[in-house]
Amino acid sequence: MNSRPTPFDELDRKIITALMANSRTSFAEIGAAIGLSATAVKRRVDRLRETGVITGFTATVEPSALGWRTEAYVEVYCEGAAPPRRLAEVVRGYPEIAAAMTVTGGADALLHVRARDVEHFEEVLERIRTEPFIRKTISVMVLSHLIPESPEAGASQPAPPRAPDVR
Repeated sequence: MNSRPTPFDELDRKIITALMANSRTSFAEIGAAIGLSATAVKRRVDRLRETGVITGFTATVEPSALGWRTEAYVEVYCEGAAPPRRLAEVVRGYPEIAAAMTVTGGADALLHVRARDVEHFEEVLERIRTEPFIRKTISVMVLSHLIPESPEAGASQPAPPRAPDVR
């Protein structure tokens, strides 16, 4: 990917908008809508991919269909200054964490967690809290999505298999 911004024009914006709405839209369909040939659309999409403007194509899946029925956002507060790289290493070890980011404000990071149910969420939260540099967490459960077509409402990975009950 280039380190400097890649210039793109209004036609590129229209192509990106069409692909974001439905990444399965054919180049011919996009071209017909914006006044380009399918070949010209393909060339532009290839250029947008090569320059890192388009980073991939995905399917949005209903989380509950994959076993994710509980969702929460978790504020993470660290002891001292936990480096973002260390936080990234830790969160990559949790398949239940759909997104993670460092943030401004009181918390050091914000985690978007998906779980099978509240019991599974509690188990994930307890595992997160055992990380040596985590001082505390504050969780907010999601009740419903007000914008159901947003990327946050979809899922990108299947739920992990249920662990055997060892109690």
